Amino acid sequence: MNGFVTLCMKLDATRSTHLKLDALKDYFRSAEDGDAAWALYYLMGNKPRRLVSTTLLREWVADAQELPLWLVEETYEHVGDLAECLAALWPQGDTAMDPMSLKQVVETELLPLAKCNEQEKRERLSSIWSRFNREERFLFNKLITGGFRMGVGRSLSARALAELAELEAPVMEQRLMGAFSPDAASYRRLFAEETEQDSLARPYPFFLAKALDKEPQELGPVEEWQAEWKWDGIRAQLLWRGGQFHLWSRGEEQIGERFPELETYSMGLPDGTVLDGELLAWDGEAPMSFQELSRRVNRQKPGKKILRDIPVLFMVYDLLEAGGEDLRALPLRERRQRLLPILGRLGGDRFRISETLQAQSWEQLAELRSHSREQRVEGLMLKRLDSPYGSGRRGDSWWKWKVDPFRVDAVLLYAQAGHGRRAGLYTDYTFGLWKEGELLPFAKAYSGLSDEELKEVDRFIRKHTVERFGPVRQVEPHLVVELAFEGLQASKRHKSGVAVRFPRIIRIRHDKSPAEADHIEELLNRVT
Repeated sequence: MNGFVTLCMKLDATRSTHLKLDALKDYFRSAEDGDAAWALYYLMGNKPRRLVSTTLLREWVADAQELPLWLVEETYEHVGDLAECLAALWPQGDTAMDPMSLKQVVETELLPLAKCNEQEKRERLSSIWSRFNREERFLFNKLITGGFRMGVGRSLSARALAELAELEAPVMEQRLMGAFSPDAASYRRLFAEETEQDSLARPYPFFLAKALDKEPQELGPVEEWQAEWKWDGIRAQLLWRGGQFHLWSRGEEQIGERFPELETYSMGLPDGTVLDGELLAWDGEAPMSFQELSRRVNRQKPGKKILRDIPVLFMVYDLLEAGGEDLRALPLRERRQRLLPILGRLGGDRFRISETLQAQSWEQLAELRSHSREQRVEGLMLKRLDSPYGSGRRGDSWWKWKVDPFRVDAVLLYAQAGHGRRAGLYTDYTFGLWKEGELLPFAKAYSGLSDEELKEVDRFIRKHTVERFGPVRQVEPHLVVELAFEGLQASKRHKSGVAVRFPRIIRIRHDKSPAEADHIEELLNRVT
């Protein structure tokens, strides 16, 4: 545990990728395999489900220190990080006991909490908190609450392990794809020779596009680029190897059981085929809403009714492997040429190649992009025709040119304090729109304001608070802001009757009064 704490302190103390890489290599070089496996598991962003509610954690610390709960809450608000707050408040115990390894901490203390009742959980946590020093308690609390983040991720971890194993980084990245089991045997396999069975189910790292932050003309001649619609579905890789079907989401989750019809049609693929594409709920010649697709994804084994009501299509973008040959180094134009005859053999209506849009100029492409919402897409994808299939969001060969977002003027109704760097400031907001003469909560947002604007809004909130609900403040409805968002969907869960996709703050509208904020009915007419 001490070694993992030291590693995390080194990672947190620097922004240098080089120094982080050195710290990772030092740790993995010296750590026991079981500890290294769990460290890798957490550093890659994995986390078991939360085993103890944060409310109980605050109550137990308050009882141990004989503090009123409100004082712990106020302390948390000012510290801004619950794990750090609780670690500091817990009374120092006997830290002279034998140190525990990370593997012991997770497997003998953390995971068994799942089978404990509330009193047993309290006793277990009290015991381990008391034998840890403050830094160890802080890290352990991060693991309990699911708040562990080190800004390392899969890519940098793969680089460190690849250098230790004397492998190319893409090879290690591919080995880390999918569900990594945090045990010594799985960790050792990262350094071993790969078997054929191991490789059958393993996808490739996804190549991701960057948001276009320049004029498209700056990309060069339009004929050097392939333009496609940007579909609003679930990015996935479909594998057909050794007579086995696997479907991986970009979040590296196996989701094949949720789309059994795709397995049936995949049997027509040549062995050793890997396709990159987008899962879409599809009705006739047009995509259904993302909300409908989510219903499919949330069913581990969908029944006949949902299979009938929400048919799916795999919109194929790219061919990554054919006949067992890795094609990623080939230019995009050649991969697409090899893809066409493969899809032509399938027939049926479950696979379709993503249409390439023909244009003689960037102006023509911009005109096509302006009709994106009529096509039920988010904009355009731009891919350089000579580009290989890379890994992650790297290089300048793939761009997403999304349509401009919807905009709306809304009124601030509620606010809650932020955490971490935003501790002590009210930075998490709920905004409302008018409906039948009443301001109804419409969206939550916390990004888009500068540091100075955050302080300005914080002062407004403190001055205009009318009521408190725990950590939430209700404010006088005076402040108007402009929000941007990507789309609306009907929702029975929200009082306003709609749910918003990706809301964020554009600017404060000091020039508008609350009466001039938008009405939900008018907004629905604009968006739908």
